[in-house]
Amino acid sequence: MTDTPPDTQPKGHEVIASYLKLLDNSPGVYRMLDAEARVLYVGKARNLKKRVSNYAKPTGHSARIARMIRETTEMMFLTTRTETEALLLEQNLIKQLRPRYNVLLRDDKSFPNILVSRAHAFPQIKKHRGAKKEKGNYFGPFASADAVNRTLNQLQKVFLLRNCSDATFDSRTRPCLLYQIKRCSGPCVGLISEEDYRQSVRDAERFLKGDNTEVQQSLAAQMQLASDEMEFERAAALRDRIKALTIVQGVQGINPRGVKEADIIALHMEGGQACVQVFFIRANQNWGNRDFYPRTGSGAEEPEVLEAFLGQFYDTKDPPRQVILSNAIENADLMAEALSEKLGKKVEILVPQRGEKAELIQGAARNARESLARKMSEAATQAKLLKGLAEAFDLERPPARVEVYDNSHIQGTNAVGGMIVAGAEGFLKSQYRKFNIKGTDLTPGDDFGMMKEVLNRRFKRLLKEDPDRESEAWPDLLLIDGGAGQVSAVAEIMADLGVDDVPFIGVAKGVDRDHGKEEFYRMGSQPFALKRNDPVLYFVQRLRDEAHRFAIGTHRAKRAKAIGATPLDDVPGVGATRKRALLTHFGSAKAVSRADLADLKAVDGISDALAETIYDYFHEKG
Repeated sequence: MTDTPPDTQPKGHEVIASYLKLLDNSPGVYRMLDAEARVLYVGKARNLKKRVSNYAKPTGHSARIARMIRETTEMMFLTTRTETEALLLEQNLIKQLRPRYNVLLRDDKSFPNILVSRAHAFPQIKKHRGAKKEKGNYFGPFASADAVNRTLNQLQKVFLLRNCSDATFDSRTRPCLLYQIKRCSGPCVGLISEEDYRQSVRDAERFLKGDNTEVQQSLAAQMQLASDEMEFERAAALRDRIKALTIVQGVQGINPRGVKEADIIALHMEGGQACVQVFFIRANQNWGNRDFYPRTGSGAEEPEVLEAFLGQFYDTKDPPRQVILSNAIENADLMAEALSEKLGKKVEILVPQRGEKAELIQGAARNARESLARKMSEAATQAKLLKGLAEAFDLERPPARVEVYDNSHIQGTNAVGGMIVAGAEGFLKSQYRKFNIKGTDLTPGDDFGMMKEVLNRRFKRLLKEDPDRESEAWPDLLLIDGGAGQVSAVAEIMADLGVDDVPFIGVAKGVDRDHGKEEFYRMGSQPFALKRNDPVLYFVQRLRDEAHRFAIGTHRAKRAKAIGATPLDDVPGVGATRKRALLTHFGSAKAVSRADLADLKAVDGISDALAETIYDYFHEKG
């Protein structure tokens, strides 16, 4: 950067051209910055000098690229050893910096898997999300928790595997309800042998791997054998399992014969917006689909949108052996190389024109088109409501970000504050925040004091992280659950922080505490109400109710954790498994604290060294 004033500072292709003499033909990543050093765009290049020279030309650019070039006052460069490294670095920087002109995947949650655990003689089958640290076999990913739950429910019907925890399993003396409704074989009370149960586990895993025919043949053979040996009850049970398996295969929807493992990814763009639909095909089975709405970087074209989506989507996920696309991308060979490197096996990127794969893409594209139409319709409705909110509350413009606050506690215990966020795209759940109330000088149940603490923490952090208010994290409107008292408390804290340009409204139930009779409070104004059938009133009620739901849920989770807490939680080296072993052995945490060293050493899984740590912890405290 130079000392030239911003209004006369050189910009555009001339500034970009000045960097050419500093560059060579190496691969790498470049950043384009504006006059305030904000990153406008992050790009990769197989040849940095050649790519940057394209931007240095005064003409021949799309409207989007021309705007970006005009705003550029500085560039930064990082060279890499390979083009693949440049691709990976580019996607990491995009996710970190979120530049305005880049395509950005906004929803990047992990996907659930099915885990068949291996830590027990009778393996458990369950849903798993996150790092694969637990010992066992993982099957996935599934598009959603619903898709996993549906499959688990079907597997229970067919293979009668347990889903209870090891602690529950070990404590059972009678079979549970799942056994009664024929969803479990009752291994906890010895109603199935270990070998027979393991065979069921093997059959379930073969099914999840796509060996459906072999599983059915195996069950049919077992049924015939039971019938020949006149074990008619067992034969009838096996017949019912074969029927259930047939139904499972029928309700899974698209089950491609020629595609064993692939992600089907289709893009549809319209009106500057994009929807990417992803279908997960594993073991020749459809394991659900998910839609994504990436930010299109102020007008990027389809190849760029899809390529950026792939890079960011697989940044934290293992790719399948095939990635089947609706549109070609510019650097397919580079992307395939990067994905293959990540998986440790060859990954193919295909754009099929005919056959079963093309039919799968057509179905995904249809879903993307319909999903985007619904999203745009909802966005139009949301925009209308936000405009109505601005008119009702006399705001300068429709708010892009509305934050709603609520507290929850029981007589002051386990107090938490909740913040939910809504904007043009509806509820932004990834932006929700919880606040454990930490103030030691608060009177139990002091709602005003709690609200002050929450807003203090929220806005002090905002002022620290973004004092110039350049990010989208700053709210345009605050809605507070409460009346005049809460609004006065908010005004006091905002004045102390020097934040005087964020409007806030108190939402209080009327005299009958009834929906439809809400009163709204603003500093310096009389309370007012909206007409009972006003859509804006319904909108505010939805916002307030969502904040209440979130705060109550957070409070209940905190209370449940507190109820389950014991002094053992603070003992170094005692995790969940050893805590369970100690409680099972002694019956209570109090009994553990009174146990002598010899008794502690006798507990399974407790080493002599840990027994001494536990003994010293309780006796030193005493």
